[in-house]
Amino acid sequence: MSLVKFKRTPLENLFSTDVLDTNDFFDNRLWNKKNDAPALNIKETDNAFEVELAAPGFAKKDFDVTIDNGCLNISAESSNTKEEKDDDYTRKEFSYNSFEKRLQLPDSVKEEDVKAKYKDGVLSFNLAKTEASKNHKPKKIAIS
Repeated sequence: MSLVKFKRTPLENLFSTDVLDTNDFFDNRLWNKKNDAPALNIKETDNAFEVELAAPGFAKKDFDVTIDNGCLNISAESSNTKEEKDDDYTRKEFSYNSFEKRLQLPDSVKEEDVKAKYKDGVLSFNLAKTEASKNHKPKKIAIS
């Protein structure tokens, strides 16, 4: 069973007494924290799951990757400060980026054989499958 966020139908919005639905307002903005998570691609092959996470602007040292209780936990944090001084002014710029992502791993993944690499702004994982799951074929169920 999964949880799904409640959304009002357009007809319900007509009769709503809310002037501004703050949940909907914050959920649909680009600067919302939910939208700050990097894009993720997952591909399954016969021998492994291949995961790619788009994370440009980070260095390899900025990442913290762990596996705990069957979850792949990926987090990154980076900050940058730049200061320019002149006789008449001082200009100071700073930036801060961070994200966290958790992926529930299937039982068929060998946690001890997970490999990661970071190249050209893409963090890639190779999640090797167990031998039993490689040979497992789906069973066709007849409908009577």
